[in-house]
Amino acid sequence: MDWIGESIAETLRAAFTARGVLTLERDRITEAYQRLRLRERAELTEASILKVGEVLDAEQVVHGTFSFVPAAGGSSGASKGSLKIQARVSDRRQLRQSALFEETGAIEDLATLESHLAWRALTKVAPARAPAESEFRSLRTTVPLDVLEDYIRGLLAPTPEQKEKYFTQAARLDPDFSPPAYELGKIHFERKEYREAAEWLEHVGPTENHYREATFFLGYARYQAGDFEGARKAFQSVAVKVPISTVLNNLGAAESRLNLPQALDTFRKALDQDPSDPDYHFNVGYALFKKGDFVAAADRFRAVLDREPEDQMATLLLGRCLKKQGLRTGKGEASASDARLQALERLKDTYEELVYFQLKSILESPPAAGPRQ
Repeated sequence: MDWIGESIAETLRAAFTARGVLTLERDRITEAYQRLRLRERAELTEASILKVGEVLDAEQVVHGTFSFVPAAGGSSGASKGSLKIQARVSDRRQLRQSALFEETGAIEDLATLESHLAWRALTKVAPARAPAESEFRSLRTTVPLDVLEDYIRGLLAPTPEQKEKYFTQAARLDPDFSPPAYELGKIHFERKEYREAAEWLEHVGPTENHYREATFFLGYARYQAGDFEGARKAFQSVAVKVPISTVLNNLGAAESRLNLPQALDTFRKALDQDPSDPDYHFNVGYALFKKGDFVAAADRFRAVLDREPEDQMATLLLGRCLKKQGLRTGKGEASASDARLQALERLKDTYEELVYFQLKSILESPPAAGPRQ
């Protein structure tokens, strides 16, 4: 029954994220356990819990236990057994702990128990962000137990093949439950099966925990499949909320493929955020090269070669800039040879929004009160 504990954690994570509370993903928590040589899903002491929070730099930690009592043998009842979940919140900064809160019910009602537990935890972690319970529950759909189990077992499975099996089962049983679609989209994305990835990622709705990340990868998949307008729309929707360099770079690439005039400015915004990345210098240089601004383009290609001296395409384009020789179009051998200089925009396939939101949270926090006079 270990999957139940992971299911509770995923529900809390999704509920908190939906209300704008920063949370940490499973892999980060797993890394913390490994660093501290703790066994996953083992009951921890208060000292170990605070240590995990310290390693993760988490201000508050929600933790607890659950117990399952199977139905008596031969029982005519419909339930397979009862579940009791106990949890509390430890505030690492204030060195205090909340009172224990508990949910009990039939195992078949796990999704409902998790939802109520998540709301109660939210009222303790971020009371200002917690809506009325009726509103909170109305925004969450009830997921059948077998669907929830397949999804969580997919998260815990050790191989991509096993993960795909469980996620596909969950998606088939409940097409409206989109977390399995997100995971299947990522599996196909990693295999570079971009059309299949896009088909799954399109099912991830705006209320889901991974919506922005799914939309980023959807944009990448559409771009690779040749749907540049679809890619532009996807990257643009993410950039509105998370204007980080990788998103802006890919948005600029989609705009460039569509020959939109704003592509250069978008590339420059990505470069301003991370001047150390040679790909961002290349994309700005390439946009300038296509516009015929050879002097400015040459500066960017030199910047690429300062960081990546073996970049052959940057070397070639720098030479063309020095000769003031742009793209040759039309018919003929020369223009045909320039086909290799078309569509050279460089994309990023990583999406990291946590640091952005952490910085945003710090900047938006009210300043600490100064000493009274």
